[in-house]
Amino acid sequence: MKQLRITVAGQTFDVTVETIGGSTPCAAPVAAPVAAFAPVAPISAPVSAPVAAPVAAAGTGTPVASPLAGKVVSLDVAPGAIVKEGDQILTLEAMKMNTVISAACDGTVSAFTVVPGETVTEGQPLAFIA
Repeated sequence: MKQLRITVAGQTFDVTVETIGGSTPCAAPVAAPVAAFAPVAPISAPVSAPVAAPVAAAGTGTPVASPLAGKVVSLDVAPGAIVKEGDQILTLEAMKMNTVISAACDGTVSAFTVVPGETVTEGQPLAFIA
């Protein structure tokens, strides 16, 4: 007899099953009879670790959008830095490769909306340049 905990459509059940015979590779599966079937109270979801707050929720100026989904590796300039179009402002990592994100226009970085270590989606604003 073997005790298992199974979750189906959000409902958690404790079940007891009996193993019949030995297992052989490529053999058709044998359904084991269920000796007990009793619903149990749902297990609460684990509490996730707190996420660092973004440096700024929103900024003024032209948004610099993420070209891909990935993880912020570094902010390469400080808010308030004067940049020219094409200057490196931050670095993303996706599929173990770093992607440099450049300023979309000349101006001043008014705010970053992400922090290093944060996961971002394609099209998400990363910074604002005024």
